[in-house]
Amino acid sequence: MIYWQLFLAFFRIGIFGFGGGPTMVPLFHTECVKKYKWVTEDDFADNLALGNALPGPIATKLAAYIGYRVKGWKGALVANIAVVLPVVVLMIALLGVIYQYKDAPGVYGMIQAIGPVIAVMTGVMTWEFLQKGWQGASSKTGISIALALSIVALVLLDLHPGIVVGIALLISFAYTTWSVRKRKKKDSEEGAA
Repeated sequence: MIYWQLFLAFFRIGIFGFGGGPTMVPLFHTECVKKYKWVTEDDFADNLALGNALPGPIATKLAAYIGYRVKGWKGALVANIAVVLPVVVLMIALLGVIYQYKDAPGVYGMIQAIGPVIAVMTGVMTWEFLQKGWQGASSKTGISIALALSIVALVLLDLHPGIVVGIALLISFAYTTWSVRKRKKKDSEEGAA
């Protein structure tokens, strides 16, 4: 039964994820965190960040991770097949139709209308992640600085998002390691006194 649920959930993501990764991430969140509760909000956010730092499409990375968490290697395989299958079939069908009717006003309008929907879905999910990160942050100043630097790096410096995520991961790792060592040193000094 769980394999069937995995297949259906990821198949739905593959069907409704028109536009690729940015539209699929909110669908992954809805299916895997909210509906089936296969992963927590924190796990999803962490693995989304890690997945964005790795090369390749985010859909297959998230499907493999969540499928593996649910049912091991077989779950990862089922989830990946389910998320890719509708994309392959629909791309072949849609490209045939679009190529044949590319100048028709209805097809052109459909293609133009999907852009704002994708932007809203991505914006809502970004806002939810920002709120969650803000609530769980130990340093609001640190989060504000990281947000501002990320915006500067992405918008003004036009750095690749993977590079920005990688830099953020390295800084977070270094800061966390430093603060843990500092705390251990303070605890050992207090224990010796």
